[in-house]
Amino acid sequence: MLKVFALLTLLASTAVQAQTTLQSDLPLKYLEQVHPDAEPRPLVIFLHGYGSNEADLIGMKFQLPAQYNYLSVQAPLSLGEDRYQWFRKKGEGAYNGETDDLQASGQKLRDFIAQAAKKYHAAPDKVYLIGFSQGAMMTYEVGLRAPVAVGGIAALSGRVLPVLKNELKAERQPLPLHIFIGHGTADDRVPYHDGTAANDLLQKLDYKPEFHAYPGIGHSISAAELRDLNGWLQQLNP
Repeated sequence: MLKVFALLTLLASTAVQAQTTLQSDLPLKYLEQVHPDAEPRPLVIFLHGYGSNEADLIGMKFQLPAQYNYLSVQAPLSLGEDRYQWFRKKGEGAYNGETDDLQASGQKLRDFIAQAAKKYHAAPDKVYLIGFSQGAMMTYEVGLRAPVAVGGIAALSGRVLPVLKNELKAERQPLPLHIFIGHGTADDRVPYHDGTAANDLLQKLDYKPEFHAYPGIGHSISAAELRDLNGWLQQLNP
């Protein structure tokens, strides 16, 4: 299983495990780190990468705005041994996804987002997806399709999959969406070019993504990226 949080302390990870229980009342299983009150708050939903699980990203919340609520979702397709994926890879070469998997997982995620927003009293435009690797690909898959499901997406070490890219080329107005893209220049799993290509595509479609390159960083999330992500979320809700 890919772990992306060598930078987070073991104490923080232990604290998360002690405070969270896998929830199953929504269309996808998830962990929650939320405030006990019912006040309307921004809601962040973490989407893990291939072969990982819902516990992999939840520790990020300690580096992000304290006033937010946080959920971390388990992808629907099991690989066994507590490992999961959002979609199966299609063929060899570039990381493309099986269309049926993308449609099924995308719909489950949309249903999850809508129900989670109601449960945690968050307006749809105050819900933000943060995904790593395959989870980042799902943020694009869900965030860039109408109708609008979320207020913003953060794609960390991901790419826009070909099936979506082809559809986005059609002329249409951009969705009201805040976008953060982060990618390490030394990524050997999802190449840095995939991040810049996503940024270029979205710029051409009149989106205004906030793009961050991380020199020398491989397929992981750095401390600098977490600081930038925290700043992005703070700007959205000062």
